[in-house]
Amino acid sequence: MPEPRSGAGGVVSITRQSFQSLFQRARHGDASALHVLFSQHVGPLRRWARGRLPRWARTVADTADLVQEALVQTLRRLGDFEPQGHNALQAYLRRAVDNRINDEFRRIARRGLASALDEGQPDARPSPLEEAVAQQTEDRYRAALARLRPGDRRLVVARVELGYSLEQLALMTNRPRVDTARVALRRALERLALEMAID
Repeated sequence: MPEPRSGAGGVVSITRQSFQSLFQRARHGDASALHVLFSQHVGPLRRWARGRLPRWARTVADTADLVQEALVQTLRRLGDFEPQGHNALQAYLRRAVDNRINDEFRRIARRGLASALDEGQPDARPSPLEEAVAQQTEDRYRAALARLRPGDRRLVVARVELGYSLEQLALMTNRPRVDTARVALRRALERLALEMAID
């Protein structure tokens, strides 16, 4: 029976007959036959997978790793594959790699992309002290707001909490001009600041 022949660059070329022989030996656990059989497919599979895997996903899962994992999974199921020839095995392996890529997409969709830790970038979240100070300020603001006259309270809440424009404040309080709404708001905020200073 013909044996595999070494081609250019030491890559082993496989004839139809030698493929059948290698496949049967690989199926029965011959490690050297497995190596020869799969070494023919690793390069083409990596190139094919690189075209299927977007650049943003390649940082998460290296193409070579995906191909390696797919090959390992295929080795476990080699007994289920009926050899129709070298090209059929390539198609089978591509399907395995494609399934692995789809698994990776699903994983990214569930968990999102992992971002690299940057030691120099400060944590955007407030510290426990900042949270405590913010809560204290919020409590003082609420207590001071409750002590304001209803008209001043309406102006402060509309501007500070609801983000109303001066035009909207003028309409809401039936003031004829924006300037009068601005003056009323400034006075209400001054009263609020005084009440907060008392607390």
